[in-house]
Amino acid sequence: MKDVYRLAAGGYRGLNAVEGYVNSSGIPRGLLELVRIRASQINGCSVCTDMHSRRARAVGESDERLWSVAAWRDTPFFTDAERAALALTEATTRIADNSAGVADDSWDKAAAHFADEELAALVTAIASVNAWNRINVAARLSAGNFH
Repeated sequence: MKDVYRLAAGGYRGLNAVEGYVNSSGIPRGLLELVRIRASQINGCSVCTDMHSRRARAVGESDERLWSVAAWRDTPFFTDAERAALALTEATTRIADNSAGVADDSWDKAAAHFADEELAALVTAIASVNAWNRINVAARLSAGNFH
């Protein structure tokens, strides 16, 4: 269903409005793109994995960091704050894997690196990319078919 965004134009505009908020939240764009890539990898969304990798590269992310997002725990390429954001991304994206939702440890580590407003924006970014992922996967869109 390649025309899902045309058919659900109001939803598309709404998700884009959320993206506008997140992109202007003050969280570094590179970190936002890394979070988006990681959630998209987990969800199997080729559209978002491709698009956000390209956007991350455009804002200066290195090839090593992009290649290593899925293995962020085992590489030296990420700061403690980025690791906390990626852990929160994984916990939030895989929320059904923990009966308590996001574990306190994941939340506390992120909260140690981000102010309340930044943490709220980060959670919103994670929720938003998960929404995009689900639409793209459900509509069977593939890399190269993004707006």
